[in-house]
Amino acid sequence: MSTVEGLLEEIRNCRLCEKALPLGPRPVIRARSSARILIIGQAPGTKVHETGIPWNDPSGERLREWMGLEAETFYDENLIAIMPMGLCYPGRLEKGGDAPPRPECAPLWHEKVKSFLPEIRLTLLVGQYAQGYYLGARRQKALTKTVLSWREYLPDYLVTPHPSWRSAIWLKKNPWFEEELVPYLQDQVRSLVRQ
Repeated sequence: MSTVEGLLEEIRNCRLCEKALPLGPRPVIRARSSARILIIGQAPGTKVHETGIPWNDPSGERLREWMGLEAETFYDENLIAIMPMGLCYPGRLEKGGDAPPRPECAPLWHEKVKSFLPEIRLTLLVGQYAQGYYLGARRQKALTKTVLSWREYLPDYLVTPHPSWRSAIWLKKNPWFEEELVPYLQDQVRSLVRQ
């Protein structure tokens, strides 16, 4: 592909793992070559699958709060690219909760998309799947330890837990996250969206 728009069209037409997707394929991704912030999360949930709008759920509200952004700025593709580890809703686990992101997406699409994003200055790795893929052996054995070590991954990445409802308990047990990491994140985001 010679343009990011052409690549995104190819991605949105992807049917590679169609048979494994309970609601069918609907790749959800946003990117423009001018974007300065890249958010790499896990995979769309059912609400995001229905609307085609990434982070269009309570998790997205919490993520926007952490970033200090209103929805209008968060969804400005000229500023923020959004690329999950799995681009389609993966289904649910028998024990509850969403299944892990499909393993085909990141190796197939991520580097191609990133090659069209030369202005990225901040990459957020949201949750364990993004951290596992991008940090590899540098990731700690537990998510809490990985996020606690957030300074070690700068300037390449800034790590956060997934902002799902389940993180409320984690946040209460780890007040340092909102006292130290969130202000740093907001400062970085503020400087990048004002440029």
